[in-house]
Amino acid sequence: MDPAIRISPESVAPADEALARQDASLIDVAGLEFHYGKIKALDGVTMKIPEKQVTALIGPSGCGKSTLLRCFNRMNDLIENAHLTGGRVKIHGVDIYGSDVDVMELRKRVGMVFQKTNPFPNSVYENITFGLQLQGVKDKTKLDEVVERSLRAAALWGEVKDRLHESGLSLSGGQQQRLCIARAIAVEPEIILMDEPCSALDPVATARVEELIHQLKKKYTIVIVTHNMQQAARCSDRTAFLYLGKLIEYADTRTMFIKPSDSQTEAYVSGRFG
Repeated sequence: MDPAIRISPESVAPADEALARQDASLIDVAGLEFHYGKIKALDGVTMKIPEKQVTALIGPSGCGKSTLLRCFNRMNDLIENAHLTGGRVKIHGVDIYGSDVDVMELRKRVGMVFQKTNPFPNSVYENITFGLQLQGVKDKTKLDEVVERSLRAAALWGEVKDRLHESGLSLSGGQQQRLCIARAIAVEPEIILMDEPCSALDPVATARVEELIHQLKKKYTIVIVTHNMQQAARCSDRTAFLYLGKLIEYADTRTMFIKPSDSQTEAYVSGRFG
């Protein structure tokens, strides 16, 4: 984060009507505690994430942002000695850590886009259809439709429609990240998690992904981790500031950046620490 960063009122996206209505939450987090071995990564986090909005998680490195994000699709289950030690996460009122939850089904509904672009070393077409083929979809007409729909939704169709059978690794970095987004939405999730999706991209590619996020929230609920304060201000409807595993402040983005209620939040968003 740049030390002298300043967010002006004009640079913050206005709260939309859905935010003003304070619609019922899609993701409900209550008293969440999480450990890596004996190290506490999350300490009593409680928040409600609304549907079809963009929620940004901000805070200095090691504050628990990515840990919290991975709790929403249980990707932390894949990390040795990582475990939920208290609280709960509900999606549509269902405790996703319940013993009867199908984790693979959960991850279909909650897609993820990672910090490092990670297209498979296969064709663009095969990247998009991978998840569907795992589900047993073999109808080529259906697969073709999903490929075009997903690439259009990721604002990539016009750039790759004549390169569908070339390797996804042959695309530029920004195109690869949009390909990963297309791959995530091909299985029609309800929620998309993004962990620093623009950190490795140049400003032009970053702008394309941010524009895409704005379009995708019309259909999907998006939670994004970012170190870029301007990006959080531009893209999100709500922002959560975490510090040392605790949720310090959670509010609509305009309030968070222009008139935060906590002095720690104010210090962070104004660049005085972090």
